Amino acid sequence: MPFGYRYGYYFDPTYILVLAGALISIVASMRVKTTFNKYAKVRSRTNMTGAQAAQRVLNSAGIYDVRIQHVAGNLTDHYNPKNKTLNLSDAVYGSTSVAAVGVAAHECGHAIQHQQGYSPLNIRSALVPVANFGSAAAWPLIILGVVLGGAGSMACKIGIVLFSAAVLFQIVTLPVEFNASARAVRILGDTGILSEQELPYTKKVLKAAALTYVAAAAAAILQLLRLLLLFGGRDND
Repeated sequence: MPFGYRYGYYFDPTYILVLAGALISIVASMRVKTTFNKYAKVRSRTNMTGAQAAQRVLNSAGIYDVRIQHVAGNLTDHYNPKNKTLNLSDAVYGSTSVAAVGVAAHECGHAIQHQQGYSPLNIRSALVPVANFGSAAAWPLIILGVVLGGAGSMACKIGIVLFSAAVLFQIVTLPVEFNASARAVRILGDTGILSEQELPYTKKVLKAAALTYVAAAAAAILQLLRLLLLFGGRDND
């Protein structure tokens, strides 16, 4: 009998792992929003917008084939390596704040990683289809396994392996994001886009953003641990 089932559906002690992961993610999300909003009110000395700062960062790295474009949403910023587009959100594209400049430079960090063939980025890109499939197929397979063969069935174990691919993606994402932020801070300082007095503000924004990825990885690991406790054993009773 799987670990949690002994206590009944509503008293499954492994739910604490899910709740812990959710709490970590909520706290991290609130932290990045409050930190960004705080420094979104601080205008950069150069008065450059996020889009202008991004263009200068890219050019300083010798990158001229990445298109910068405006996308809807709040903090939906991302770099797309497939079509080489740097997508900046409403809160970043036209804003002159130190927060917006920092986020824009962070996305430029991903473009620079792509240009230089940064290994963790390549690994993460290769994991995308596997992680997407694993996330989509893991739970249906686990449920099917429980119904047809019990909690310790081979189908459940395969489902756990598939979910592990999604967890691995979250873990590999961490060095990619940390490195992009480090590149951003260094280039912003070297190019003079931000002054020494402004850089600490941007660092706080990027650190808060990085914590959301740490939280996502922690939540995924906790969920995987729960799956192992519930469905990873050999007991099919």
